[in-house]
Amino acid sequence: MLDKAASVLECFRPDGGAFRLTEIAAGTGLAKTTAFRLCADLVRLGLLERDGDSYRLGGKLFELGSLVPRRLDLREAALPFLQDLFEATHETVHLGVREGHDVVYIERIHGHRTLSLPSRIGGRLPLTCTGVGKALLAFSCPELADEVLAGPLARLTPYSVTDPARLRTVVEQIQVSGLAYEEQEAALDVSCIASPVFDGPTAVAALSVAVPRGRFHPAQLAPAVRTAALGLSRVLRSGGGTVGGTSL
Repeated sequence: MLDKAASVLECFRPDGGAFRLTEIAAGTGLAKTTAFRLCADLVRLGLLERDGDSYRLGGKLFELGSLVPRRLDLREAALPFLQDLFEATHETVHLGVREGHDVVYIERIHGHRTLSLPSRIGGRLPLTCTGVGKALLAFSCPELADEVLAGPLARLTPYSVTDPARLRTVVEQIQVSGLAYEEQEAALDVSCIASPVFDGPTAVAALSVAVPRGRFHPAQLAPAVRTAALGLSRVLRSGGGTVGGTSL
């Protein structure tokens, strides 16, 4: 039943929209009566909320997510550096960690100007299509890069890199420079520069600045991004954060 309840929760999408019971049953492959019982239990537990004939994710999930220790520790240690980076650039700043072949965003500070981005706190995107993801990929274990490059590469825009040989070259360049670039690969008219964060031999996180393509000046942004990543890495390695040395 836990697997079935998890499948109900996982059928909800990042836009936070509500679903009718028939949609939940169809999305999970569960019988309608089973879906109804599970939804009723999840509402009772605060994991779902009911609004008329529709269901949406409940506030209890947000409360539980905010208590995840490693992410909470990392986020708290990172916030001063993210705020400094934002003040230096006045652009949108991200902090992300790796889960499998995806980057999961655990913090985002919006720039002063509206920027249409697919990223959101708690959301995930493919490692290969984002600056944060590429930085994590380049400084994870070599086996991960081999595994990612051996499979189909995601295409979020026409500019996403889907050629394995080209992406391997990109990863090698990141390993040399310590900086990852992404130009319109996750969202059109948006560019990004990212740098890895370390608490051991591999990256535990990465942070980035995303800007409209017309304002993307890597030479100006790179020092601020690199400084923030190095500062956070120094704090984590000195014990100022208790993230641990394993990749998240």
